Amino acid sequence: MEIPMTFYLVVSTVMFFAGVYGFIARKNMLAILISLELMLNSVDLNFVVFNRYLYPEALEGFFFTLFSIGISAAETAIAIAIIINIYRNIKNIQVNNLDKMKY
Repeated sequence: MEIPMTFYLVVSTVMFFAGVYGFIARKNMLAILISLELMLNSVDLNFVVFNRYLYPEALEGFFFTLFSIGISAAETAIAIAIIINIYRNIKNIQVNNLDKMKY
């Protein structure tokens, strides 16, 4: 029995809006980064689902997903490096305290 596309899209939508809520509501930079990754993973899920249901023999959606995962990994590595440098300078990674870096 094949699972309908609607179920995957509901899961992807819930993941995306959970990421949006976390991105807006959180003050910790690592929690914001995790929320951003959750949003990117929901987009990856959409790539795979639409590829699977629209073009079952083609692999473009899977290749887009692999490319997106690679970009997400690079973005996460750069973001964590920035967060580590911020922590070294101001000993805090709360978004509210980033105005101290201006001086």
